[in-house]
Amino acid sequence: MIARALIVVLAVLNLGVAAWWLLRPEPAPASAPATPPGIAPLEIVRTLDVAAAPAPALQPAAPAHTCLRAGPFRSRAEANGISARLQPLLLGLQVEEEPGDAEMYRVLLPPVPSREEAEATVRRLRGAGFDDVLVLHQGGEANAVALGTFRNRDMAERRVAAMRQLGFPAELRTAGRATPPRWWLLLATARPEEVRAQAGEARQIDCSRIPGLADDARTPALESPAAPL
Repeated sequence: MIARALIVVLAVLNLGVAAWWLLRPEPAPASAPATPPGIAPLEIVRTLDVAAAPAPALQPAAPAHTCLRAGPFRSRAEANGISARLQPLLLGLQVEEEPGDAEMYRVLLPPVPSREEAEATVRRLRGAGFDDVLVLHQGGEANAVALGTFRNRDMAERRVAAMRQLGFPAELRTAGRATPPRWWLLLATARPEEVRAQAGEARQIDCSRIPGLADDARTPALESPAAPL
């Protein structure tokens, strides 16, 4: 009997402890220790995981300069005047001449000292398969050998190249009234809009057309304008 009474008492005690544990109030949070006067309180700062943060994307470097072709100009003097005004804006400059077109183009071998020598050259040319050749007899071109007259400059230049490959010193000369040459300015600048405002219409070109231009455009490679013709 005593044993059963003890068991009952222990069971009641266990139930009482369990009820107290479930119904007990939440403990109050621990308060931080008081900060001495004159010292700022400490704060917990969240640290940044540098390794996990993405690296900023690298932006491609902007080109240091732009190259333009301005013109055409009617004379070298006009081109020189424009380039002189533009110099403070330029990193590089090249003056380019575009020859005028002629009515006709003549290909000939320059005069030799005697007619006999010129006739010997004609025989050599005919032996090589060129029949449209003849010796000139008058004026400053006496004893020169004419190799053809062409309306198209490209065809005339091809005849000159063919003769030179065979060892004949052919020359290209114009005939008739020719159109005047035109002049262009090849410009390198970091301020293209200001250049266009002063030089007029200008289109962008490859900078390799301007000799001596520094790669990074920090060192000016400026060519002084040539004296007017």
